Amino acid sequence: MDFNATLIGEMISFAILIWFCVHFIWPYLNKAIEERQLKIAEGLNAAERAHADLKDADAKVQAEIKQARLQASEIIDKAQQQANQIIEKARGEAVHEINRLKASAQDDIASMAQRARDQLRGQVGALAVAGASKIVQREVDASTHKALLDQLAAEI
Repeated sequence: MDFNATLIGEMISFAILIWFCVHFIWPYLNKAIEERQLKIAEGLNAAERAHADLKDADAKVQAEIKQARLQASEIIDKAQQQANQIIEKARGEAVHEINRLKASAQDDIASMAQRARDQLRGQVGALAVAGASKIVQREVDASTHKALLDQLAAEI
């Protein structure tokens, strides 16, 4: 291998190319690489934060679901209590109405019984008067009197 001017020229031009690349190209490339590394690091941090936020959101959702279930349970309990109160109120009103109807029926029965007694007294009185008038019309004889009383008893 010969050491000549071409080789020296190539070495000088290569050195100038290296110096030019180191001073003018390399800082821009290095800056672009560092910016890209920062973006990647920021993206990874954002992904970790998003993952942590997702876990927090899941915990909040579970807490909200639990709270909603508790509220639903309370609403159901209140509705059941109201239904029981309505049923008890209706039952009380029904008992009151039954007692009122029973008292009314007993009053009706008592008045009907009294009317029946009054009618029976009137009929017994009429029969007694009729029996007495028959006895008076006939001669007072013990056997006749007994026969008339038996006939009167049979009619009653």
